[in-house]
Amino acid sequence: MLHSFGLRFKPWTDRAQVIREEISRRKSVDFQDHSLLNARLNDDKSEGPFVDYLRALYTSQPPDLIVAIGAPAANFVQRHRSDLFPNAPMVFTAVQQLRVDPDKLTDNDTVVAAADDYAPLFENILRVQPSTKLIAIVSGASPNEKFWQGVLRRVLEPFAGRVEIKWYNELSFEGILKDASNLPPHSAIFWQLMNVDAAGVVHEGGTALLRLSATANAPIFAYDDAFFGEAILGGPMASVVEGSKAAAAVALRILDGEKPGDIKTPPTPLASPKFDWRQVQRWGISESDLPPGSTVLFKPPTMWETYRWQILTACTVISLQALLIVLLLLERQRRYLAEVQSRQRMVELAHMNRQATAGQLSASIAHELNQPLGAILNNAEAATLIIDSPSPNLQEVKSIIEDIKRDDQRASEVIKRLRRLLTRGAFDSQEVDLNEVVGEVFRILSAQAAARDVRLDKKLTPHRLPVTGDRIQLQQVILNLVVNGIDAIADMPNGVREIACTSWASDGLAHVSIRDTGPGIPPDRLEQLFEPFFTTKPEGMGMGLCIAHTIIESHGGKISAETRSSGAVFYVSLPLAKTTRSSMQ
Repeated sequence: MLHSFGLRFKPWTDRAQVIREEISRRKSVDFQDHSLLNARLNDDKSEGPFVDYLRALYTSQPPDLIVAIGAPAANFVQRHRSDLFPNAPMVFTAVQQLRVDPDKLTDNDTVVAAADDYAPLFENILRVQPSTKLIAIVSGASPNEKFWQGVLRRVLEPFAGRVEIKWYNELSFEGILKDASNLPPHSAIFWQLMNVDAAGVVHEGGTALLRLSATANAPIFAYDDAFFGEAILGGPMASVVEGSKAAAAVALRILDGEKPGDIKTPPTPLASPKFDWRQVQRWGISESDLPPGSTVLFKPPTMWETYRWQILTACTVISLQALLIVLLLLERQRRYLAEVQSRQRMVELAHMNRQATAGQLSASIAHELNQPLGAILNNAEAATLIIDSPSPNLQEVKSIIEDIKRDDQRASEVIKRLRRLLTRGAFDSQEVDLNEVVGEVFRILSAQAAARDVRLDKKLTPHRLPVTGDRIQLQQVILNLVVNGIDAIADMPNGVREIACTSWASDGLAHVSIRDTGPGIPPDRLEQLFEPFFTTKPEGMGMGLCIAHTIIESHGGKISAETRSSGAVFYVSLPLAKTTRSSMQ
C-alpha cells in the first residue's frame, strides 16, 4: 500500500483502513505500507533515494498487488514501474476521476475513482443556508492542494454573482483561525484540504479541522465524509466506505487471478446527503431546509425511541387500572343504587311492621284514649250542673275547665304518638335523645303492659343520650324489643313479670339494654335471631328483629342478644352525636 502523504492524513488514511479490513475478511494478506514524503513538499530530490530503497526491498520478492492511495502515489508508480514493479498489478484509488490520465494506464492498472462533482456541494450550502453571502475556501499549499484550488476556481465561476468567495490558501493555519473567527454574518466555510499550510506546517489527521470548528463563527462543509462526525455540518459527500469497499472488491478479484486491465469500475458518485444534528442545532438550521431524503445523524433519541417498551407497558398498566377503576365505580354505583332500593324496601317493610304493631296495640290505645275522654265527659257534666245552680261557683268551673284541657292534651298526645308510629316518610337524620325515645315507647306500651300484667321499669341515665338518626326508626327498634318481651312474658304461668330498660354512655357510644323475665332464647337459636323470617311466635312473620338489626346497622350501631336463666337481654349501641363526644372528652 503506497500512500501519497503519510499514514495519518485524512481522508486517505480512512480509506486505506477500510480497504485493509475488507481484504483481510476474505484473505490472509501481508500488508506493507510506504509513504511519499515528497508529495506534500514538492521535493523531487528525495524521490531517487526512495526508489532505490523500494528496489532493494522488493527485487527478490516483488509485491502481488500495489494499492496506490491518492494521485501522487499512482503517478509515482507509473513513473518508475519499469524499474520497480514491471509486472505487479496496481489498483489506483482514493482519487477523483479528474486526476486519472488514461494514456498512462497499462494492462496492469485499474482505477476505482470518485466522481468529480463539486457543484452540488456548493448548491447544498446555499440550500441549507439560503442567506449565505460569503464562502471561505480552506485549502493548503502542497502541489496536490494547489491543483484542486484551480479546479474549484473553475467550478465556482457560475456562483460569482450569487455569493462572494474567499480563499485561505495564502494564509498560515493560525491566520486562517483568526480570520475564520471574524467572518461576517451569513458566511460558510468549505474544507477542501489542509495537509500543508502556507507557512509549510504539516497538519495530520483531523486536529486542524477540530481547531477550526472550535473558533470559526460559520458552519463548515466538506467534500469527503471522512471529516463527518467531528466538525462538518454535512450534505452530499464522497463516501469513504462505499469507495473503499469498491476498491477492496477489485483488489480481491486481482488477487484471485483476474487481469486488472479487464476490470472497469465506474466512478463512485456522491452519497445521499447526511447531516450532523449537533451542527444543525449549533447553527440554528431548520431541518425543513435540508435536502429531501437527507439523513440526520447523532440526533438524541426521543423518549418514545428510548423507552418505547416501558412507555407501552406503563400505558397498558394505566389503561388496565383505568378500566378497573371504571368497573369499580360502576359496581359501586350499582351497589349504591341497590342499597338505596334496599333501604326503601326496608322503610316500607318497617312501616308495615309498625302498622301491624299498631293493630296489636289497638285495644290498649283505645283504653288509653277512653280514660281522658271519660274524664272530659264527667268534667263537662259537672260543669254544666254547677252553671245551672242558682249561685254557680265560677272558681270551681275554672278548675273543671283546666282538668278538661289537661285530659284533652293527654288524648291528643296519645293520638300524636300513634300518628308518629304510623308515619311513612324518608329517612330523616337529626339529633335525637335516646332516653326520650325509650320514654315515649314506654308510654305507648304502658296500657298494653298493664292489661297483660307486665310491669315496665326503666332506669335511664340522668344525662341526655343524643344520637344522630331517624327518630321514628329508632322508636320502632325499642318498640319491637319491648313488645317481644311482653309477648314472651305473657306465656309465663307465674313468677316475676317485668321488662327493665337501662341506658348509659361509654367510649363514645350510647347504650340501651332491654331485659325481660320470660323463658329466654334457646342458645342454638341465637345465631339465627336476626335473620329474615326467623320467629319463635306461632303467628309471627319473623321480620321484626331483622328490621331492627338493619335499622341499627344503618345508623352505624350494633344490636346483640344473650339469654339468661331469668329471661333474655337485648343490647343496642349507637354512636353519640359529635358534639356530645367532644364535650365528654
